Order: sequence, then structure tokens, then C-alpha cells
Amino acid sequence: MRLAEIFEMVVGSGAGIRFSAYDGSKAGPDGADIGIEVKSPAAVAYLAQAPGELGLARAYISGHINVDGDMYSLLSRMWSLTINDITTAQKIGAVRALGVKPLMMRVQPPPQEVRRSVLAKMGSRHAKQRDAEAIHHHYDVSNKFYSWVLGPSMAYTCAVFPTEQSTLEEAQHTKFDLVARKLGLKPGMRLLDVGCGWGGMVIHAAREYGVKALGVTLSRQQAEWAQKAIAEAGLGDLAEVRHMDYRDVKESGFDAVSSIGLTEHIGKDQLPFYFKFLYDKLVPGGRILNHCITRPTGTEKTLNAGGFINRYVFPDGELESVGYLVRQMEDTGFEIRHEENLREHYAQTLRYWCANLDDHWDEAVEEVGQGTARVWRLYMAGCVVGFERNKIQLHQVLGVKLDAQGEAHVPLRPSLDWP
Repeated sequence: MRLAEIFEMVVGSGAGIRFSAYDGSKAGPDGADIGIEVKSPAAVAYLAQAPGELGLARAYISGHINVDGDMYSLLSRMWSLTINDITTAQKIGAVRALGVKPLMMRVQPPPQEVRRSVLAKMGSRHAKQRDAEAIHHHYDVSNKFYSWVLGPSMAYTCAVFPTEQSTLEEAQHTKFDLVARKLGLKPGMRLLDVGCGWGGMVIHAAREYGVKALGVTLSRQQAEWAQKAIAEAGLGDLAEVRHMDYRDVKESGFDAVSSIGLTEHIGKDQLPFYFKFLYDKLVPGGRILNHCITRPTGTEKTLNAGGFINRYVFPDGELESVGYLVRQMEDTGFEIRHEENLREHYAQTLRYWCANLDDHWDEAVEEVGQGTARVWRLYMAGCVVGFERNKIQLHQVLGVKLDAQGEAHVPLRPSLDWP
């Protein structure tokens, strides 16, 4: 049995995927729009060490597997396939056919993989130093690289598409404005934006609503980029972005808090502190808008510490269901006034990011290296499929800190121009 036969045994003959391997074997239609090439026995060694998605990811990131064609199309076609789909006898036959050498070969994970032993030296999960290192790993890649992937908005969170034909820039502007309107921003108010990224929400609030906005991020590169953008926009008297942990913000008395894409990094055990900290930063009647990726229900495994996403993309990341997040907010004291799921919008956002990366592929590889570029190509395409198939969701939850008389200070009905 050769590698092509094993491939066909797993994926079937109708997947529409070309396959070729270092042993000279081939499978699938020659004219297929998607092709997989297994270049060396090291790819098999990666799979032997970590069967499933992690082994495949390591082989691809390290360059021992090549993908010809659209990564999203490949992952979409192979989404539900596992080695559990073949019989024990077939697995034994495949092992015998491969021989001992590639199965016994020891290969090191690609350098883009975060070593859990390194994180452990920086304290318990979500200790400040460890959080800083996890954020540094993902967000301090290269501002130039991010500008190619994200586009001029430099917004690395789910956009909101007013129409199916809207551009990414239009959708990111719509997202920031949706958050601003839900928060009821008005001139003279004070906004705290935690996990502010490159300052998109801070700049939007200051420029469009005359709000005095403070953003904080654990990424030094993001903070430096944001402060430069604020200065160039002439908004230095209203907007500020600091390189700091949100837990170190001393100011209080904010009229609104926006948290756009931070909760995923907080961790389940820290959520009560997180929401209480933000609650205490608000004036009575102040609002919070929490925008984050969630699990679709409360029944899935909360954390796959050994999986591709946690090792390569978001170290220590944890997703909870929206129901769990709402309960934590309510138990803190917030009254929930509005909630919506934007998962289809995130799938569309990611499609734009994938296309941007493909358009700048050669430049991206030169800037950050082939391994890192491949991590991004794989992770973003996989996330498109995940949002499409309801494996992950994106929710916005609006909460209010009631005043002493129990007043929420919100309209009787949300504005009709909320998308």
C-alpha cells in the first residue's frame, strides 16, 4: 500500500483533490483545482507523532506538505474526515506499508509553535506576564504584515456588513459605528476600550462622536502604531492608546466601555473579575459592549490546549458560550439590554482577510517567513469554515450599570438603524 492509496482510503475517491507523494504515488483527478503534495517522510513522522489536525498542521507549516489551490476549499471538502473513518485492519495495513523509518523518525515542531513549557515558566494561566507573552506571540508579528491582511482599517475583529456587496472597509466602519451607537456615545463622554488593537474604536469614537477615548493593549507594536495614527489624525486631545494590561488602568468614571475581541483571551476563571473590574470603571447608567467569539453551546469542550489554534495562534485562548458570558455579566450587576449573533459576518470578514493574504503572499513570506504565513493561511481559512458551519460564533452583548434608582437610561426601544 502506497501513500496515495492511504489518502484515497481516508478521503474517498470523490473528494476532487489531487494527491502526490514522495514515493511516486498519485491519486485523484489530474485536473482537480486543489492539490496536496507530501514532499518527504518527515510529513508522515509529524502525523505519527500527532495524528489528526496538529500533525497535518505541523507538516504543512514546516513545508513538508504543500497545498496547491485555495486553502478554504480544501478544508471545506475535508472538514468532517478523520482517521476514525477507516477500519482497524486498514490502519494496520497502512502502518505496515509506510514502514518503520518514517514512523520512528523524530521531528521537532516548527518554531512558530508555542511551547507550553515556556508559557508555564511565566506563571499560571492568565497571569499578567504570561498573558503578555501570549499576546506578543500573536499580535507582535509585524504591523506591515497586518496591514496587508487587514487592510487600511487595521481592524482585527469581526466586521459588520450592511449589504452582501459591502467592502471590508465599509463593514469595519459599520462595526465601529454600531458599537458606538449601542453605547450611546455623545460628545464629551469618556470611553474605555480594552484590548483596543490598533486603536480603530478609539479613533472612531473620538473622530465621529467627540468622545474622549482611552484604549489599552498588551501589544507594544499595536500601541505604537495606534499612537502614530492618532497623532496623524489630529486627535491627540481626545484619543490615547497605552501599552498596558487592562487590569492596570487606574482611571474610573467612564461613561462607556467597549471590549472588542478581548474576552477570548481572559479565561473562564478570570471572567468574574473581568466583568467586575469593568463594572467598577463605569458611572451609574454607563454601558458596556462585549464583542467576542463564542462556542455555539455550553456542551463543547472549553479548551483544546493541545490543538493547532492554541499552539500556533491564540495561546491560552478560551471560548465560552454566550449564555455563560451573559450569566457572568448579570451576576456582576449588569442588566442585559441587547444581544446579537454576527457569525456570518465573521465568515465574510475572514474571506476578505484570506484574499488579502493571497494577494500579498510573496511580500508576506518575505516579511514574516513562510512558516508564519502558512500558519495564517491555515488558521484563517479554517475559521471561515468554522463560522459557516456554526462551530464558532461571534456575539455582541450590551449591558448597563443601573443607577441607584434602578434606571438604565436607555431608549424604550433600540434605534431602528441598528443593523
